[in-house]
Amino acid sequence: MQLNPYGREAVRFAVELVEDPPASAGRLTRRCHAAGLAVGVRATDHDLRRLESFLRRWVEVVDAVDEPARADRLNRLLARHAACPRMTNHTGTGWHLHFRDDDLDLADVVAALISVGTAMHLTGRGMHRLSRCALPECHRIVADMSRNGRQRYCSPTCANRDAVRRHRARTSHRAR
Repeated sequence: MQLNPYGREAVRFAVELVEDPPASAGRLTRRCHAAGLAVGVRATDHDLRRLESFLRRWVEVVDAVDEPARADRLNRLLARHAACPRMTNHTGTGWHLHFRDDDLDLADVVAALISVGTAMHLTGRGMHRLSRCALPECHRIVADMSRNGRQRYCSPTCANRDAVRRHRARTSHRAR
């Protein structure tokens, strides 16, 4: 069975690229291969710049103030980067769906994957499952993959820091 590459993994890949951007076209190519993207092209400096621009627009989806704004921003990315779904067996490993045109450069392939993946993640798991870390001084992105849909922190470290802060605030308040 061929699993659909769109969705959770595409969102994780987007978060990784935003939080730790590739410094060169070669590194972008290696990161795409490590993420399992089966593309037969190498990234160029032009791809790197275009992907950086796309990721800035994707972060606007993360930072949307409400669900309608989030949907509107993501719909604009979908309109620009996604295509009518179609079946393909381009790698010879099994039939699967593509939501992009053929013969795209690497930046367009990644933009389509992330746009469609984000839409599938949010519509399938909940529009609230993409946010910023709840720790005020942390601005990292949280892609909530939890079972209960209540992940608020980017890491256990941030969750623990905030728990300690809340505990200290409660105990100092009681001491007064």
